[in-house]
Amino acid sequence: MLRRGPARRGRAWAEAARGAVPLPALELLDYDAALDARAFEPVVRQVEETTPGVQLLRPGALAVRARGPVRYYGGEAEAAEALRAAVGGFGLPVRVGVADGPFAAEQAARATSDSSPVRRVEPGGSAAFIAPLPVGVLVDPRTATLLHRLGVRRLGEFAALPADDVLRRFGPTGALAHDRAAGRDGARVLARTPPPEWDEQVEFEPPLDRIDQLAFAFRTRAESFIERLTAAKLVCTAVHVEIVDDEGGVSARDWLHPRWFTPGDVVDRIRWQLQGSGSADAGLRSPIARVRVHPERLDSTGNHEEGLWGTGPDERVHHGLTRVQGMLGHEGVVTATIGGGRMLADREVLVPWGDRPPEGASDRPWPGSLPSPLPATVFRERVPAGLVDADGAVVTVDERGSISAPPAAFTVAGLAPGGQRRVRAWAGPWPVVERWWDEATARRAHRFQVVDDDGAAWLLVRDADEWRAEARYD
Repeated sequence: MLRRGPARRGRAWAEAARGAVPLPALELLDYDAALDARAFEPVVRQVEETTPGVQLLRPGALAVRARGPVRYYGGEAEAAEALRAAVGGFGLPVRVGVADGPFAAEQAARATSDSSPVRRVEPGGSAAFIAPLPVGVLVDPRTATLLHRLGVRRLGEFAALPADDVLRRFGPTGALAHDRAAGRDGARVLARTPPPEWDEQVEFEPPLDRIDQLAFAFRTRAESFIERLTAAKLVCTAVHVEIVDDEGGVSARDWLHPRWFTPGDVVDRIRWQLQGSGSADAGLRSPIARVRVHPERLDSTGNHEEGLWGTGPDERVHHGLTRVQGMLGHEGVVTATIGGGRMLADREVLVPWGDRPPEGASDRPWPGSLPSPLPATVFRERVPAGLVDADGAVVTVDERGSISAPPAAFTVAGLAPGGQRRVRAWAGPWPVVERWWDEATARRAHRFQVVDDDGAAWLLVRDADEWRAEARYD
């Protein structure tokens, strides 16, 4: 959608592009603003080739001042059709609205249809055009609710209120909305400066079917890619690699770096994305026709300069791990991070060197998880254990979470020297119930904390009618 400039600075344009693709199934994904921006960038560049002075409002919405295109094409209708034709090759419906201000132009674009994709509001008629619209299209939900309680539901009714009263009641934000509702839109169309093109793309003819050949062929382009960033005093800390085979299949992935990418690092990521668990000289199921590398995240070199005395130890560690990773593959070097989960072993997440740790999982609520302080030693595999009462009978837990008898002694195979150890203090049980709605994957366990005569504390778990040691408090 494109918006336009204020009336006192000339007419402007609004253009909307939106499309729908029928899908046989529905999958819900988190919104990715960067993906939308990348997908809409070719549309923006195409419009800029038609007319300068384009302002990107958001992915799918552009604003252009009308004065220049109208003079060049000979009229508002002609200029609107020229803009529609410029981006018509992308296969998306395009809507154009013409009005005195950006807000009115956007609403005009939204009021179009397939049969009439251009809506032109006469000069000076913006206030009358937007007057029937609900106030919710202009103000935030809280302000809209308050206006509804005051009996103001349309923009025309809102514009009829005294400006001084609106300013005192709703502040500067409400006063700005009041001016727009009255057709006094003072927003200017601020043309963007087109960003430099940092992408590096290579097309192979004939397509290459060996990973080592492709990596060697792309090395020169990787060096050019990094040199251009360095000349602009930039470093790349994340890249997007897109690989297209000769059958039209696309493999796309974002790669991170613990510091910044070098030409060799870029080539390694391409190789890892292709080979998976195979070797560097392995063949591919389908020859590769095109490789494109896009800098996903850039930063100034000044933020990555070494200190006065250097960063020797960290640099040696980085180069050592990177070299090993280059020989063993992407998942050959991993670092441990803390993730989310109810059981302690589930919280250990191994992340390949340079990748971003999983976000959000550790911050989510995990009912049944162990509270702080957490044990220092967590057994990767639970150790067989035993918990008995004073009569030597195994302590059990029923369906209601009640124990059969107070625990008196316990054993941990191979870890608690001296055989059976007396329970000096204990706490529990605490139930852990997972996926109760799925009989095939459901899990139910109970946790116990026990302290022996030496003051050592253990975390025991009863799962599937047996006791096991999950961790130890050192």
